[in-house]
Amino acid sequence: MDYQYIKVVEKFDGAVTEITLSSAPGNVLALAMMREIAQQMNIDEQNPHKKLVVFGAEGKHFSFGASVEEHTADRIREMLPYFHSFIGGIVKCPIPTLAKVSGLCLGGAFEFVLACTFICADESAKFGLPEIVLGVYPPPACVLLPARAGDAVAAQMILTGDQVETTALRDCGLLTLLVEKGKLDGAIDEFFTKRLQNKSASSLRLAHTAGRRFLAGTYDRHIGEIEEIYLDKLVATDDANEGINAFLEKRPAQWKDA
Repeated sequence: MDYQYIKVVEKFDGAVTEITLSSAPGNVLALAMMREIAQQMNIDEQNPHKKLVVFGAEGKHFSFGASVEEHTADRIREMLPYFHSFIGGIVKCPIPTLAKVSGLCLGGAFEFVLACTFICADESAKFGLPEIVLGVYPPPACVLLPARAGDAVAAQMILTGDQVETTALRDCGLLTLLVEKGKLDGAIDEFFTKRLQNKSASSLRLAHTAGRRFLAGTYDRHIGEIEEIYLDKLVATDDANEGINAFLEKRPAQWKDA
């Protein structure tokens, strides 16, 4: 399969698929890239021998996040529902998934990573949800981050927009691996060979589906309401539109608090 925005490599005799975001330096999660990822995941889900899907990225940074251009008022009603469905597909994927993160992982990219089963990072990784700086908020993170890292971490990241060091996310149990820069590939290969390779693929899928039932159910129950608030209330405010426009125009936002 030929793709424009991702690269795909099969590893460990086809037991592992590695999907690489290949739009460096930002590796922005635009609709076109998400559609390619979803297409490849659908292919992998049809392979009964697949045991792990790894998501990585070219360049210094994992991803700067979703496309801000696709968050404007005239495009958001197409982009946001698809993005939420895309994230839900990662959460409910029967195959275990693993995010391999170096450098910046921001906004929608962090939400993408939060949807994965395992999150592995090196010491260069920095995670953040800067949406509030643009006058908006991250709907999938509002569901997934409290469930996976706790309310305190979620409140800090969602409400301040601050980038968080990897050690803080390790300490709250969110990271599966945290290794030195340059050693991430080897550490993930070792993790797979020692922890997953000798397991039955069918048993892994059933155990993974069962183990994610709570998270998947929580996501399905709440994402619709959070999306509705975003599209029907937030997008109607002056400040949400001002924040996006100010970012695109490279100027400070002028808030009206309304």
